[in-house]
Amino acid sequence: MIKDRIIEDFAYSEDVMFADGLDKAIIGFEPNLWKVVYSRNLVVDILIDRDGMGPDEAVEFAEFNIFGAMMGEKTPLWVEDYNW
Repeated sequence: MIKDRIIEDFAYSEDVMFADGLDKAIIGFEPNLWKVVYSRNLVVDILIDRDGMGPDEAVEFAEFNIFGAMMGEKTPLWVEDYNW
C-alpha cells in the first residue's frame, strides 16, 4: 500500500497528513511540499462503493467536505488524474 511506503520512506511521517478512510485513493507523495497526493476520481469511487452514494452525490460531497477542506499547511493535494 502506498501509505505504508510513505510512512516507511519519510522519517518524519508524523508530520504528514493522511485523509481517514481514503488510503486507496493515494497516488503519490510530493516531497517538496511534504504532502500526500490523492486522486480526486478514486475518492469519488470510494464514496460510491463504500458509502453507497450516487455519482453526483459523491462528487458534491467530496467537493464540499473533502477537496475544499483546509486543514493547515499539511492539507493533502487532491489532483485530477483524468483516469475516468
